[in-house]
Amino acid sequence: MPGKVCVSAIGRDAAGMEAAIRPVASAVDVVEVRLDAMIRPEVAECCRLLHHPLLFTNRPHWEGGGFSGREQDRIEPLLTAVRLQAAYVDLEVRADSELREQLLAQKKETQSSTRLILSWHDFAITPDFATLSGVLDQMRTLGADIGKIITTAHNGGDVLRVLSLLETAKACSFPLICFCMGEQGRISRFATLYLGGYMSYVALHKEQATAPGQFSALHFQQLRTLFDHGN
Repeated sequence: MPGKVCVSAIGRDAAGMEAAIRPVASAVDVVEVRLDAMIRPEVAECCRLLHHPLLFTNRPHWEGGGFSGREQDRIEPLLTAVRLQAAYVDLEVRADSELREQLLAQKKETQSSTRLILSWHDFAITPDFATLSGVLDQMRTLGADIGKIITTAHNGGDVLRVLSLLETAKACSFPLICFCMGEQGRISRFATLYLGGYMSYVALHKEQATAPGQFSALHFQQLRTLFDHGN
């Protein structure tokens, strides 16, 4: 069974986000709410207005996002998302361990079904396999429900190296999101879903791509339809 498709939604408020998602609602399984792109983090309103499983991300500048304030201010809306039983929250592996512990404690205290995605990005290269495997092991040790490893590809070898992580993750029954950014890595965003990847990310439309090489939701749906019918 192919993995999930998540649309990365950028909007100034929850109402605007709901309107923007409506045309692609049938093409995606999960909506990523990029809190770092909102005027203020309307977590409860997003949960009320958006009817897909929600993934809340509040990405800091130091990992390619738009949030530049205090780290405790950054984690607060993610804690709210856990209390409200959002499907997922995303936190960077490189974030201070105290932030991760707060999320894990909130999950336990509220018996929340929210799944914690620990994410790791390399916006310049694709490291060697030993480095990537080490990151995967770290995610499991730190209490992730799901891992996310995203690198930048410069050639086909980079793509194959990242996708080979899926076999490692499968062997230890660890759900993993992994693919490559950049034009060279574009194919991995599609292939990962058919190789055991937990999820791939698309944009509302190509002008709103949140990472290099990202497909639009409708383009991605067309590709999946062609591939599935051809098989």
